[in-house]
Parts: sequence; C-alpha cells; structure tokens
Amino acid sequence: MSASRSEAQLSEQPSPAAPPALPAELADWPACTLGEDQLGDLELLTSGAFAPLRGFMDAAEVTAVTEHGTLADGTPWPVPVILDLSAGVVPADATRLVLQDLEGSPLAVLSITERSPIAPASGESGLVRLAGPVTPLREPEHGPFRQLRRRPEDVRAELAGGSPGGNVLAYATRRPLNKRHIGQLRYYADQLNARLLVLPLVCGPTEIVTRPEALVRAVLAARQHLPAGTVVVPVPLAPRGGGDDLDLRAQGIVAAAYGATHLLADSSDVTGSPAGTRNGTLTLPGVPIPVVSAGEWAYDPRSEVWRPLALIEPGAEQDELTASELGGLLDSGAEVPGWLAPPSVARELRRARPPRAERGLAIFFTGLSGSGKSTIARGLAEALIERGDRTVSLLDGDHVRQLLSAGLTFSRADRDLNIARIGYVAAEVARHGGIAICAPIAPYAEARAAARRMVTEVGDFLLVYVSTPVDVCAARDRKGLYAKARAGLIAGFTGVSDPYEEPRDADLVLDTSVMTRQEGVDAVLKLLTTGGWLTGPDEKAEAGGAAAATVSRGGEGRDGSAAVLRVGPFGPAVRRL
Repeated sequence: MSASRSEAQLSEQPSPAAPPALPAELADWPACTLGEDQLGDLELLTSGAFAPLRGFMDAAEVTAVTEHGTLADGTPWPVPVILDLSAGVVPADATRLVLQDLEGSPLAVLSITERSPIAPASGESGLVRLAGPVTPLREPEHGPFRQLRRRPEDVRAELAGGSPGGNVLAYATRRPLNKRHIGQLRYYADQLNARLLVLPLVCGPTEIVTRPEALVRAVLAARQHLPAGTVVVPVPLAPRGGGDDLDLRAQGIVAAAYGATHLLADSSDVTGSPAGTRNGTLTLPGVPIPVVSAGEWAYDPRSEVWRPLALIEPGAEQDELTASELGGLLDSGAEVPGWLAPPSVARELRRARPPRAERGLAIFFTGLSGSGKSTIARGLAEALIERGDRTVSLLDGDHVRQLLSAGLTFSRADRDLNIARIGYVAAEVARHGGIAICAPIAPYAEARAAARRMVTEVGDFLLVYVSTPVDVCAARDRKGLYAKARAGLIAGFTGVSDPYEEPRDADLVLDTSVMTRQEGVDAVLKLLTTGGWLTGPDEKAEAGGAAAATVSRGGEGRDGSAAVLRVGPFGPAVRRL
C-alpha cells in the first residue's frame, strides 16, 4: 500500500454506522497505551471539544499559550494541551504513534512533528513530549455512561433554539449537586432566559464521591429538580495542573464547544470576581463565553430556601457543609440533612460512599522479614472472622509468592510487580465490601503508594508498619537467612544487602519487640473501631496494646493533638491512639 493511500485512509473520519477499515500499516507502527488524563484529552481533541486544536501542542504553541494566552497563529487559547510519555515507549525514529485505550484498542494515530526531552523529577524515569496532529481511527468506547458522552456538534444541535433568547448556561462540576447548586442554576437560568447544560467532569478526582460513575448518577438524580430541558453531558476534562483559574478557563472552552453562551462558576473559583449576580459576569482571557460568578449563597431557615446571602437577615443564615463535614456524615452513616440535598441525591451519595462499617478496606502490613507482621496479620484475620462482620481475605507474603506471584524473582522490578498484584487483588476485595489483610515485606515506598492508589479508588486503605528492629528480626530467624545474607551468601536481602524504605505515611506503627502478638492485634482492632470500620465497642481492643502502639504524626491539629491520619479518598480517619 502506498504512503499516499495510507494517509487517505487515516484522514477518513470514522462513522458510527460503518467505521472504516484500519490502515494495513497500523501493525507496523509503534503503539502506546495512554493514561486516563491523556485519554480524556485525546477524546476532547478528536470530538471537536478542543476545536480549533487538531492535535497536541508543540513548543512554540505552548510558549504562546503560557506567555500570551493565544495559539501561535494568534487565536485566543487559555491552556496547554500536551502529551508527555515515557521516553522508552517511543522509538527515536518513529514518525507515527498509535494511541490506544486501556484495553489496547487503537483510537487515533499521532503524526509526530516534534519531540522534546523532559527533565525527570527525582526518582522518575525520563519523559519525552510529543507534538503533532492526531487522526481518529474509531470512537472511544471506554468510560461509564458512554451513551451520554455525546459529540459537541450533536449537543449544539439539540440546544440551538431551545430558549427564546438563544442562551445556554453551562455548569461544570466535580462535585454532586446539592440544593445550593440547584437554586443557583434555576435562578441564573431564569435571569438569562437560558437552557441549562450540566457537565460532570469524569476525568480526574471528584469531591465526596470517588468514582466518575457515582458523580454522574448524583448529577442525574439532581436533574429532576432542574428546569425541563436540562441537558447532562459527562466530559472527560482532566485538571490542568495550574490551579482553579486554569481549570475554569478550560471548562469555558469545553462549555462553549458544546453550545454554551455563559458559564456559571462558584465564586471561590473565580479569582478576584465581585459577588452578586449581574456584577459577577466577567471575561477570562482565551475563554470565548462570559463567566458568571454565582456569588455568596446560604440557606435561609426562615423561608426554607437557598438564596443570595445579601437577601438573608444577618446571623440567620445556615452555611453549606464542607466536603469534609459531609463526608464525615456519610462515613458515620448519619442522614444527609434535607436542607442540603434532595432525597434523590442523598440516596446516590449513600450508595457511592457507604458508612465505613460497610465499606471495603485493605489493611496493609509492611516490615522486615521476621518483624512479626504475618503473625499479627493472621491473628487479626482470625479475630475479624470470629466477629463475622464481613468477608476477610488474607494475602500473606509467603503464600502470595507461591501462588499469585510464582516465578517472580527478588529483583526490584519483580518485587514491585509482586506488590502491584497484591494491591490489585486487595482492591477487588475492597470493591465488593470485604476486608483484605496483606502482609508482604513491601520494602519500596513507591510500590506501597501504588497499592494505596489502587485500593483507594474503591475503598479505604490502612498502612501498618511493623517497625521491629533488624537485630531482633535476625535473632528470630530460624532459617538463618539473615546470617547467610550478612556472610554474603544471599544477595539482595532486605534489611542487609537491599534497602528497606521506612514508611512516612503509616497509619499505625507497631514494634513487636516490646509487645505481644495479642497486643498487636488489639492495637489494630482499636484503630478499626475508633475509625468506624468496625461497629460497636470492643472492650478487648480498647484495653490492649495502646502503650506499645504508636501512630504516625503529620503535624499538630488546631487543638494540639496529633493530626488526622491519611486513609484514602473518603476524608478524615482516626486520631492517634
């Protein structure tokens, strides 16, 4: 097949009814699987939501955008759209790169016009920035609510002529809509005589709920309280990495592409904007539509409605719950106040964020060989099985090595792969509401962090560091492995000839040289009970192990106590024991 014929095939736009055949050369071109944020940008490029961009920016365009707020040809544009990849995945002589989704399906071809090395941060591998136009091969199929993720041209056609004034008010959100949002959207839509377009942002972090599908469900639940004709379109717009201002500008670009004539924004997201209604409208550089700052609103208990703060008698207003406060209510199983969210939205919040006592959890023990982590992990598993609250899965390091990770060596790469496999299984256990207890050595902080990220997408994660000193571990060693390692007979032995990176993010620290097995188990049970993962007081856990257990500190709280511990996406966890 000639080069010109191949280019002709690539230039054809795929039709949903009859997608064209893929180019024969596709198998010969290098391919790369993109991450979630990169897939989002690719979809926005190929769907036209990032028009007039046709591909990823080169260095001249990035400079023009960051310094002048325009593309290289002078077209106003507010944010860079770039593609940074690991240098090892792109051959130096490659002129085309097939861009794949997470399942390996080819979505587009990047014609590489420029490549620039990116200086890696400490501990990261080298990156290369690629630029050039992208040619779509097929419609994306990944992501929940795919039927709602419509092309901008189709949404524009539906919205055209939908209101007497021709106005469309858009609102982009990473947070479920509550009664304040609903009141503001109804109010400003009425002021502008506009139809409503709500854009749940399904790429990147969400507030209160952690999964994009949960965000979309909550927004759909709120739609019944919005004016008839409100359109909901999930959009894969990732955070731009430059703060709320850049995010707001990117939202304005996308909203305009879908047919919006105005963008409503929370006043906290609009830097320096005046409060109020009419006075809150402003123009942002590079954004083709005006941004309406919602101003300060509060709940008026006397009239039982949300309204602008200026219309409420001073001192009578009820402030909105923060994300942390609302998360605390959901974590405890308490009811969501009726003045904050409609019942339909409250139901979706409870589905997405069940109480901790019903939520999946991974308890990840780490420590040197012989530290006692497996002993405490087995004791904990037995105690939880006796309670019968939830299913319990024990992923002990030795057993995992024999089954799940059979054949792996003790190289750095294979050790990381072993922890990744454990993290994947633990995440699946947590996804279905169970408790996964993991007890590998896990010597590297990066691998532990990766396991935490996997689990916290679907549940909670607690890291327990068993900090028993290495000399005590060696004295317990019945197999003589420490002695052989110190004699040079075993290479790459953690704690002797291979490093162990002590956790700085542990949720609980235990030293089994000064505590019994039962005291260690009791300390973990107390952590689980205090944090709400186990229901009801457990007198044994309350009494045992507190003296020997220490909790990591991240600073002091307002009251001088230890700072709240990290547990994942669902907000504050427990204070020190």
